Amino acid sequence: MKALDVVGAAKEYGSLRALGGVDLAVEEGEFFALLGPNGAGKTTLISALAGLLRLSAGRIKVMGHDVVDDYRNARRMVGVVPQELVFDPFFTVREVLRIQSGYFGLRNNDDWIDELLANLDLSAKANANMRQLSGGMKRRVLVAQSLVHKPPLIVLDEPTAGVDVELRQGLWTFIRSLNQRGHTILLTTHYLEEAQMLCNRIAMLKAGRVVALDRTENLLRAAEGRTLRLKIEGALPPGIPAPEHEGDWLVWASDSYEVLSDRLAAVRGAGVKVLEFEVGQPDLERVFVEVMRRAA
Repeated sequence: MKALDVVGAAKEYGSLRALGGVDLAVEEGEFFALLGPNGAGKTTLISALAGLLRLSAGRIKVMGHDVVDDYRNARRMVGVVPQELVFDPFFTVREVLRIQSGYFGLRNNDDWIDELLANLDLSAKANANMRQLSGGMKRRVLVAQSLVHKPPLIVLDEPTAGVDVELRQGLWTFIRSLNQRGHTILLTTHYLEEAQMLCNRIAMLKAGRVVALDRTENLLRAAEGRTLRLKIEGALPPGIPAPEHEGDWLVWASDSYEVLSDRLAAVRGAGVKVLEFEVGQPDLERVFVEVMRRAA
């Protein structure tokens, strides 16, 4: 069974097309990234799978349950961490999580709530009013809210926006552990290094359409832009192809490691002393820019 099955998802607001026929399947247990520039349709798609808006065409199923025809069961299968810091200012953190549990008919859920508080470093704030929390703390509570009913599909919409580095690392450690327990994770983020580090597969959206979809390593392997960077003592002798200059670094770029290896061998063969060298591989940011440029 697929954790998420999207077929022909389209959404229009008058003449504005937010989604233009998205097909997407996420398998159970995957850590999946949904990337795209602002306005690409990511939040629209997430809102549709969470039942917050109706598609103009197409369908979405969560763990086999249609989000329209079987919305009660579909809603139980998913936990969404929204971009916006939405909170009730009149309750403590523990009260918020107990109330959220009640929405799913869960009583005596304090053991799991305590585990969430501990893993999200919120135990010390359990009895603090939501108004007293920093923005990063509020975002942690949103993550906890999305997890109180132990959903098999967890949707993280920019979960680390405005979050400090220490919390970000702790959050990802916890989310990884949930993924290892079998939870499916769907992530949107503008921190592309997070997606590269965490996600098995990546889909990229532009203008409401999927413009790239593959395993992370395949996207990186197909990208252009491998580089050889050298710092040398003295000047580069003639006969070696001219590099670019980045400060003290000499930089050659190629799609082929063999070409870059030949450049390094030529420099060393000419008797030049190499002080430092680096071989750079394409990162997801470069892949993303290339895909968006081609899609345009």
